[in-house]
Amino acid sequence: MKLLDGLRKDLFLYLLILPGVLYFLIFKYVPMWGIVISFQDYSPYMGFWKSPWVGFEHFTNLFKNPDFPILFRNTMMISLMNIVFYFPMPIILALMLNELRTERYKRVLQSIVYLPHFLSWVIISGISFLLLSQSTGIINMMLIKLGFQPFDFLTNPNVFWQMLTVQSIWKETGWGTIIFLAAMAGVDPQLYEAARMDGASRVRQIWHVTLPGIRHVMVTLLILRLGSIMDVGFEQVFLMMNSAVSNVADVFETYVYRNGIQQGQFSYSTAVGLFKSVIGLIMVVGANKLAKRYGEEGLY
Repeated sequence: MKLLDGLRKDLFLYLLILPGVLYFLIFKYVPMWGIVISFQDYSPYMGFWKSPWVGFEHFTNLFKNPDFPILFRNTMMISLMNIVFYFPMPIILALMLNELRTERYKRVLQSIVYLPHFLSWVIISGISFLLLSQSTGIINMMLIKLGFQPFDFLTNPNVFWQMLTVQSIWKETGWGTIIFLAAMAGVDPQLYEAARMDGASRVRQIWHVTLPGIRHVMVTLLILRLGSIMDVGFEQVFLMMNSAVSNVADVFETYVYRNGIQQGQFSYSTAVGLFKSVIGLIMVVGANKLAKRYGEEGLY
């Protein structure tokens, strides 16, 4: 009875969250049943129930595969570069936007920096080719006019990871400021007044008031980002990948595409995906425990 009374009392709130709950149930939890094929020699004609069980054979083959160290290195390095260089950028940009006192100018700038998020990776890759092509790229043409030699951006394995990181920063930094700006809006204004009365400069107010006020948000987003450390974005890597940089560009997503989609190795590619998920779970649990040890709230 108490449950029904609670449902009647907050009926519209439950209806509001219903689409989100259905989304996760249908597209996240129900498909989890498919992980069983990572322990089978799955055949679409035989189905889940009749396909023979092979245990951990696919995982053994993955770890013994000579490509595994390269895939793991590339995936981890791209993710770590995104965490080190991309993750702080929305925070820095949000701090800069938050310091603007003209609301109209602030809204215009916010709209401008949000725009790249709505561009597909196909468009971003096309822009990159127009800018960075060695023969017809705008940047190399400018270098030639300035008397320098053209630089090989697109087929140089030494700068491939950096190029992906710069693309991610340009595309997603503005969109990432939304959460941080919302968190900054919740900081008590009286704290700023007290800091000004104590003679704190704008920089000191940011350091001692704003950043501590949004620290829990930064920690939470960092933990969530660590949970997807094995996901580097298939579209971006696939579109920028070529034979000259394949040794540093091949990641688990492109590997699954070749084996799972092109070659039809459904069980093997599912095992790769399950391995990635386990690594992400370990990172989330470990980072959450570490955050709690240092006095943060964590995720749970």
